[in-house]
Amino acid sequence: MDVTEILEAHKAQFKPITVEKLVPLDFDLSLLAGFDTNALDDKRLKGTKEAYLKEMTRDNVQLVVNGIFELPVKTSDHGILAELPDRTTVLPREKPLPKEKPMTRWEKFAQTKGIQNRKRERMVWDDDRQEYVPRWGYKGGAKDGTQDWLIEVPNSVDPMTDMYQAKREEKKERVAKNAKRQKRNEEEGAAATMAGKKDVRDLKKDELQSAIAASRTATASMGKFDKALRNEQKVKGVTHQFSSNIGDAKAEKNSSMDILNKIVGKDAKVDVNKAVRMHARDSAKKNFSKSNDKKSDKKFNKKQRK
Repeated sequence: MDVTEILEAHKAQFKPITVEKLVPLDFDLSLLAGFDTNALDDKRLKGTKEAYLKEMTRDNVQLVVNGIFELPVKTSDHGILAELPDRTTVLPREKPLPKEKPMTRWEKFAQTKGIQNRKRERMVWDDDRQEYVPRWGYKGGAKDGTQDWLIEVPNSVDPMTDMYQAKREEKKERVAKNAKRQKRNEEEGAAATMAGKKDVRDLKKDELQSAIAASRTATASMGKFDKALRNEQKVKGVTHQFSSNIGDAKAEKNSSMDILNKIVGKDAKVDVNKAVRMHARDSAKKNFSKSNDKKSDKKFNKKQRK
C-alpha cells in the first residue's frame, strides 16, 4: 500500500519552518522581539489585507522562534531553558532621571569625619537566659526585671516589700501611660487633618497665634499700648466699608429701589405657607389675649359684688 500521497497531503497542511526574507530581521531575543524592515506589498495590502497581514505575522514569529532555538541551552529543575542574550534595544524612560538629594548636615559631618553607619543586629545573646533575644520590642532588650531570680531591695524601701509585684505594677503604669500617649497622638492627628493642617505642630502654632491675638485685646486699651512681641504677625481685623453721607442722589435712589424690588418687586419670592402660619399664629394670640381679658373682668366683678 502506497501512503506517499497521504503523507504529502498531511504535510501540505503545515507550513515549513524555513522563511526567506529579502532583508533579514533585526532580532532582540532578550525581549523576544524581531523588527521587520522589508517593504510592504501594496497590491496584496489593498486586495487581501487580512490574509496578507496574518501571513506576514506568522513568518516573522517563525523567524523569532527559530532564533530562540539557535540559542545555547541549559538544564534545570524546570526543564531545558534557553539562555537569552543581553538586551540591544534601549527603551526610552517615561520620566526624567531623579535629582540627587542634597546631603544633610549629619551626612556632611559623617563624610568629613569618616563615620560609617553600622547596622546593629536585631538578635543579641542573653547571658541570663542563655539564648538569643530581640534587641528591642517584645521579649527584647527592654527588660522589665520580672524574670530575674533575684531583685535587690533599695534602702529607701520597706524590706518586706514584694519587689516582683512592684515591678509588675510599674510595668502596668508604663503600658497605660504609653497607651494614653498613643490615643492623644491619634486624636491630635485627626484634629489636624480635619483642620486642613499638615501636622499637629502647624495646628498648635495656629492655636497659639489665635490665643496671643485674643490676649492682646484683653487689656483696658484693647492692646493699643501693649509692647509688640518679636516676629509677631499683625492681626487682620474685619474692615467695613461705609458710603459717604454726601454723595450722588441718583446712586442712592437706585440702591433704595433695588432693595425695594427685592422685597416687593417682580423678583420677590413670597412663601405663602409661611405667611398663612404667621397669620394663624397672630390671630391665635389675639383670641387668647381677649379670652384672658374677659376672665379677668369676670373675676373683678365677682369681687366687687362680694
